[in-house]
Amino acid sequence: MSESRAVALTRELIRCPSVTPADAGALDVVETALKAVGFETHRIVFSAPGTPDIDNLFAKIGAGAPHLAFAGHTDVVPPGDPARWRVEPFAAQISDGRVYGRGASDMKGAIAAFAAAALAYVERHGAPKGTLSLLITGDEEGVSINGTVKLLEWARARGERFDHCIVGEPSNASTLGDMIKIGRRGSLSGRIRVIGKQGHVAYPQRAENPAPIIARIVAALSGHELDKGTTHFERSNLEFSTIDIGNPAVNVIPGEARAQFNVRFNDVWTHDSLKERILQVIKEAAPNANVEVEFPPSNARSFITKPGAFTELVVDAVRQVTGLTPELSTTGGTSDARFIVNYCPVLEFGLTNETIHAVDENARVADIDGLCAVYARIIERYFEPASAR
Repeated sequence: MSESRAVALTRELIRCPSVTPADAGALDVVETALKAVGFETHRIVFSAPGTPDIDNLFAKIGAGAPHLAFAGHTDVVPPGDPARWRVEPFAAQISDGRVYGRGASDMKGAIAAFAAAALAYVERHGAPKGTLSLLITGDEEGVSINGTVKLLEWARARGERFDHCIVGEPSNASTLGDMIKIGRRGSLSGRIRVIGKQGHVAYPQRAENPAPIIARIVAALSGHELDKGTTHFERSNLEFSTIDIGNPAVNVIPGEARAQFNVRFNDVWTHDSLKERILQVIKEAAPNANVEVEFPPSNARSFITKPGAFTELVVDAVRQVTGLTPELSTTGGTSDARFIVNYCPVLEFGLTNETIHAVDENARVADIDGLCAVYARIIERYFEPASAR
């Protein structure tokens, strides 16, 4: 039984070992397929001091509004120890109805699916009455500096205006069609340093122990309710990931203590307002202590695409293909949708996320074909005359 175009493209992409920042030919696979049916393509390499150069692809067909874009990334995380995999991580083998390989679900399968859907539409109808485009980067799993952010800026500078976008991130929890991401929480990290005075444990009056102070701060922040959640978001959550004193001697009061945390926050907060609240809680927990707090830069703010006509179109396409009505969710980590929302409403819908970043990452063959069918339905509906809908 011959495999579909979407599955064939998925396997071809997986065979490109495009671990961030390497492209390894992945963008060539997509560009070659799109150019064959008349897409205008652009390859743009972006650079920044201290970061690797990143190759990006922008491809479009048609002109003017409405403009529907699909976005994604061909870069993948490292596979880890290949000996732990049941198959070679970049061989793209099919077994038990699944395609195995790094990037199968995150997110080469989705790129293959929306590329195949776009190809099928153009072969059937020619260029749309509007614009159909693909924005693909190789910098999503990395520092996200020379990828989607700059690609969007480049596109705007040349006059592109996006009306809606779908990101092919693996949005579904366990079954194709169970979830669409309509937004994401923001992310803020922090580092705390409590400065004490080192001394002998037998003479505590001559020292200042930072350990109880860092413990109070950790307890205060961990127990503080930032909010109760909002209509589309669960409540914001702060988690400590490290508490470090680094003192090997049991009879020495340490000179300092450190802790590190991350907050995933909803649309109640901005980065600045959240920082203010955290500093306030720390001050209340340790009013007289010598405490330094550092917030590393973050470009991950919370955002929401409020349900409307476009969301309804996508939900309807998912329902028609899968028979499921997807949950509209804002759970999970960050994605490049946080950049795209500055240009147009954006939704995320892709494969399931059960095996992403894991050993034996895989995607069901039937899901890749199903996802392609969903994307094809979205494109058909998006560009058909309003009177025909």
